Amino acid sequence: MSSDNLACPSTSDLRTQPVAALDKEGIGPAMTSIPMIACSTSLSEHHSGGSGTNKNKQMVEQLQRYGVISSKKVVEVMETIDRALFVPDGTPAYVDSPMAIGYNATISAPHMHATCLQLLEENLQPGMHALDIGSGTGYLTACFATMVGPQGRAIGVEHIPELVASSIKNIEKSAAASPLKGGSLSVHAGDGREGWPEHAPYDAIHVGAAAPEIPQPLIDQLKPGGRMVIPVGKIFQDLQVVDKNLDGSVSIRSETAVRYVPLTSRDAQLKGY
Repeated sequence: MSSDNLACPSTSDLRTQPVAALDKEGIGPAMTSIPMIACSTSLSEHHSGGSGTNKNKQMVEQLQRYGVISSKKVVEVMETIDRALFVPDGTPAYVDSPMAIGYNATISAPHMHATCLQLLEENLQPGMHALDIGSGTGYLTACFATMVGPQGRAIGVEHIPELVASSIKNIEKSAAASPLKGGSLSVHAGDGREGWPEHAPYDAIHVGAAAPEIPQPLIDQLKPGGRMVIPVGKIFQDLQVVDKNLDGSVSIRSETAVRYVPLTSRDAQLKGY
């Protein structure tokens, strides 16, 4: 697994740059027209000092400034759920890059989190059900729970049991601790390719690894009127938006080119780890 090929712009050159959309995702760069933001240099030089909460807010503001986030609701949830609680100790939490979390997995870059939250926003309304496949450290699952509220349901599925255990600890320290305690948020060990039928159908499904094709169980568990965001492909991958129409038919469009690690079995993911 490699890291993003990110080079921070100079302070006089903070403009839109192509960056590698490399995520849990990332084994190599796929260049997209997403702004260069939250570089370690810009944070250390221009936002040194202050609490983690302030730095998290500054990260979100930069995502807004460069056009990655336009939704007030996404701003609110990303400011509420502090990214630093979901990355390994010693990791620069607010840099716009994926971070290794062990077990040949990563946590997505902030711009990818923002992109997926915006694509799913209308399907993350209070009372709705959301499924996060490949939930990793629990960050997006926590965001989903915050958006759907206590009357909704947010489910994370991760096939590495150690990540399930650590993600629950991360959530317990975050603003999503209440839904976890109340039962509207839960994280489970399982094969995400099979979804999580117990709480289906889902208004929103997010998949954090690239499938060679869209798994049929996930389509089956998507509610009519629901939306799934999933990277699809092997060498060349697209972030696909899957909408299930009210009559049960499915519409699929490609949002952007990405590069994710494969959606695979636990044994295959851990091979060589």
